[in-house]
Amino acid sequence: MLWQPSKQFTESSNMFAYAQYLKREKNLDLNNYAELWDWSVNNISQFWESIWQYYEVLHDGSYQKVLLQTPEMIGAKWFEGTKVNYAEHVFRNKASEYPAIIFQSETQTATEISWQELEEKVAALAAYFKAEGIGKGDRIAAYLPNNPEALIAFLAANSLGAVWSSCSPDFGTASVIDRLSQIEPKILIACDSYSYNGKQFSKNETVAELADHLKGLKKLLIVGSAEWTNIMNNKSATLEFTRVDFSDPIWILYSSGTTGKPKAITHSVGGMLIEHLKAMGLHQNCKKGDRFFWYSTTGWMMWNYANAALLHGTTVVIYDGAPAYPNINVLWDLAEKTKITHFGAGASFYISCMKEGVNYEGKLNHIQSLGSTGSPLPPEAFDWIYKNIKKDLWLISLSGGTDICSGFVGGNPYEPVYAGEIQCRLLGCKVEAYNEQGKPVYDELGEMVIEEALPSMPVYFWNDKGNEKYHSSYFEMYPGKWRHGDWIKITSRNSVIIFGRSDATLNRGGVRIGTSEVYSAVESVAEIKDSMVICTDEEGGEHYMPLFVVLREGFILDDALKAKIKAELRKQYSPRHVPDEIFQVAEIPYTISGKKMETPMKKILMGTPIEKAATKDAMKNPESLKFFLGFVRGKK
Repeated sequence: MLWQPSKQFTESSNMFAYAQYLKREKNLDLNNYAELWDWSVNNISQFWESIWQYYEVLHDGSYQKVLLQTPEMIGAKWFEGTKVNYAEHVFRNKASEYPAIIFQSETQTATEISWQELEEKVAALAAYFKAEGIGKGDRIAAYLPNNPEALIAFLAANSLGAVWSSCSPDFGTASVIDRLSQIEPKILIACDSYSYNGKQFSKNETVAELADHLKGLKKLLIVGSAEWTNIMNNKSATLEFTRVDFSDPIWILYSSGTTGKPKAITHSVGGMLIEHLKAMGLHQNCKKGDRFFWYSTTGWMMWNYANAALLHGTTVVIYDGAPAYPNINVLWDLAEKTKITHFGAGASFYISCMKEGVNYEGKLNHIQSLGSTGSPLPPEAFDWIYKNIKKDLWLISLSGGTDICSGFVGGNPYEPVYAGEIQCRLLGCKVEAYNEQGKPVYDELGEMVIEEALPSMPVYFWNDKGNEKYHSSYFEMYPGKWRHGDWIKITSRNSVIIFGRSDATLNRGGVRIGTSEVYSAVESVAEIKDSMVICTDEEGGEHYMPLFVVLREGFILDDALKAKIKAELRKQYSPRHVPDEIFQVAEIPYTISGKKMETPMKKILMGTPIEKAATKDAMKNPESLKFFLGFVRGKK
């Protein structure tokens, strides 16, 4: 045990106040987190209605039932008959005594944006969108770094009932086209350049190519252009809010693209609103006057999640740039300078800081909570944080995903923190670990399964006829139950340990990327006939990503070809797509039905006996396994 909350810490938390509300208004005497969680997952409708009432959700209309269930979670209806607006709940918190945003980048010192200024800019951009004919359901896409303009554009789009979608400028052209072409945005807001790691990158060619490829695009708006400046100078616009149906789309996020083009995951306005009120309020303990920071890009769901702190009147601290430029201390210096209350980053960031010997003990007294996500945080990193960052600190290890734009498991202010463990399953999230027989188990490794519907589940995948992709993504293994694709253990004290992915998704620096993107780039290289990429979970929270290639006749895998493959991956996608090593193989293992056997090969590379990892009778080419078995032996 590394930390235990004091009685004062627990009783001053938002979650304790919520429990007192349940006692006072609902006659529920829930004295600890275990009792709160049990009630929340065994009384799903009552729980979510209590969140609706506790946070006094602004709405039109009324609902007959909180939840209309379906045999399979897909299609579940929440608060049907109501209309809400997410941005309206952001601006009901505006205050003159706290800034709305604090922004710093590699090229700009920390500056504050007041709530008044934020409202004026959002109103001005919303007025422009409206003049361009944008309304409910229209898509507005962004190709922007993590700067205030991206947040302003989202809030402006949402105020009108439009649907938001964003990609980070470190995504290559093909990657962005694969995503945004599916949703046919009417407006694209883009940057002409961005800075990263001390270098300036021009995006003019990429943006022009994007505009050419996006069918139905009516307007390209460049941040920082004369047109953008004119729009922002409109001081006469008034911010208004269009309330839309609870289940209408708020934004479209994208899967990693493991089995083809990234899936366009569509979330609802109401689902995200009520989930973020719960998650940021009760599990992150965001309050007015606090300052919330999570290192992210606009292409990661943590961007959406972090900005949700505004729903609680919390100042959002934004940083645009590399997390270790000009040195590994840059984000910690930002935390010290801007007095961040809640600091968050990917697990890989903390591991890097640990290896570099970062020490800020005694300097970060204002930090109350420190969040980690993206991949499992190893026990030694827990220890390092308490020794080198702050002793009295609530460490929130969080895991969820793009799928719900929030967490399934995370922190609570009642429980101790144990090294290597996530404190709890979040309220309303009926998470279990299933064994091979499909039964819930404790203190055993199992598949992470969610047994009850959540408001923040996708309403659908964009252009997914009959919800076929939606169903195959989560519901094929356990009908009516959501299989998430993580190996987890739920301990006897109800904490959670995550051991990595149980599927073929790649994890690079805490960002999940899809194998199909790697294949698209690699197999565009003339010398490559076929390929397979694997990412394994190693000790100490590390990941190892080898690429295996089959060459066309007459070619050899020399340093020049390896460099060419890596350059193509960087060009088409990102540096995260570049493998740790490249190996030549005679053939790639395939099933009889013609699918690459990524998951079985991952298991073999991680030491699972071959007879348990792969069924030779189901293979098209069982002889291909010989190399991978030898590869594992070689690693050992």
